[in-house]
Amino acid sequence: MAPVTHDVIVLGLGGMGSAAAHQLAARGARVLGLEKFGPVHHRGSSHGGSRITRQSYFEGPDYVPLLLRSYELYERLERDSGRRIATLCGGVMIGRPGSVAVSGSLRTARQWDLPHELLDAKEIRKRFPTLTPAEDEVALYEARAGLLRPEFTVAAQLQLATRGGAELHYEEPVTRWEALAGGRGVRVHTTENVYTAGQLVICPGAWAPRLLAGLGVTVTIERQIMYWFEPDGGTRPYEPGQHPIYVWEDEQGVQIYGFPAIDGPGGGAKVAFFRKGTVCTPETIDRTVYPEEIAAMAGQLAGRLPTLPGTFLRAATCMYSTTPDQHFVIARHPAYSDAVTVACGFSGHGFKFVPVVGEILADLALTGRTDHPIALFDPRRPMPAPV
Repeated sequence: MAPVTHDVIVLGLGGMGSAAAHQLAARGARVLGLEKFGPVHHRGSSHGGSRITRQSYFEGPDYVPLLLRSYELYERLERDSGRRIATLCGGVMIGRPGSVAVSGSLRTARQWDLPHELLDAKEIRKRFPTLTPAEDEVALYEARAGLLRPEFTVAAQLQLATRGGAELHYEEPVTRWEALAGGRGVRVHTTENVYTAGQLVICPGAWAPRLLAGLGVTVTIERQIMYWFEPDGGTRPYEPGQHPIYVWEDEQGVQIYGFPAIDGPGGGAKVAFFRKGTVCTPETIDRTVYPEEIAAMAGQLAGRLPTLPGTFLRAATCMYSTTPDQHFVIARHPAYSDAVTVACGFSGHGFKFVPVVGEILADLALTGRTDHPIALFDPRRPMPAPV
């Protein structure tokens, strides 16, 4: 078949790719989106019913400008799509005062003058009876923290991309891509066709090691597990407005996180470990969740939440794709800077940035630059050795 020419091809239509397709189409670009699976699938990193959003960011204060813009764009996405995506139910970062979760969040909140409160253990228990911290634990409380619905986000962005004229192909895996000589654009090969375009945006998620092998950044893929438990006595005390999102760090530095019960009676409360996974590939990931893994999660909950673990309901796997310094990669490809833009290494803390990353990718693809601060995400930055 003859090649089809577009302004921009977006490779991958998960969280970041669907955002890029939406933003590009909204600016009038002729967009082709290519996705290995169906729309809003559960094979990558943009599923599981909920993701945390927060602004007092313990990963570093440099993220805050992007977070503030992302909050604005999520509101716009809800308005334009008619879907409810965000629930700002408040959130607590809990641990000893010197823990990363508490001290890092406090540093960022103070630097950016973000509204927050510091709570001692007694005040945590008073406000949130579902939580029982130790006497020497404290929390940073942020009223603007909450949760996002990842599947609703992707669906909304695909809806708006299509409305804007984007052509989206599903169940069409990309086999390879190449930049054409002389700055003549790119060529993308799929199982169905060969396409050309002036620009290529690659949002590969867990497929980054294969599709971005020449990027110069090691992206490690890890199997992660999300768990749902039915609290003893039911989920009513865990409803939004009563139970916050939380990140809880123990004295060994192990972090767990959790959500309000958003799926109604019988839906349980979702919890997970943060960055406690096993290395895998998209082809080798084990989707079975084993009794010893459930027991390990239950052990972390016991004593911290008085009515959890309760009864185990279900679990699901997803994949983190992480760089050695745990920061993202968002940039023009160093080797193909005239035609290729890349976005990868988001898993673990990336979903809250989805709409602003889409805005950045559209900027880079159409103009070669962006006003957003993205120096932290340059793939040429110094990196620690992979662990």
